[in-house]
Amino acid sequence: MARRQGPPLYGARYCVNISPSKKEVHDLDNETAQCQIDEIIAAGHAKPYHTLAEAHNDGYDNCHWCIGGSTR
Repeated sequence: MARRQGPPLYGARYCVNISPSKKEVHDLDNETAQCQIDEIIAAGHAKPYHTLAEAHNDGYDNCHWCIGGSTR
């Protein structure tokens, strides 16, 4: 899928799901249907990040589907 240019992601490559039960980061350049980005946005749980390192530093785990290497 293409990156979302409008709010709340504004073209960022990474989207984190800020839901306390998820806390995962998605790569929008490698997004799959299993990532459910539209649902994350609709729930108000999306936050943009421009680097994977930033998301990791803030405690987000990799999405199993679009990044791999999840530690959960």
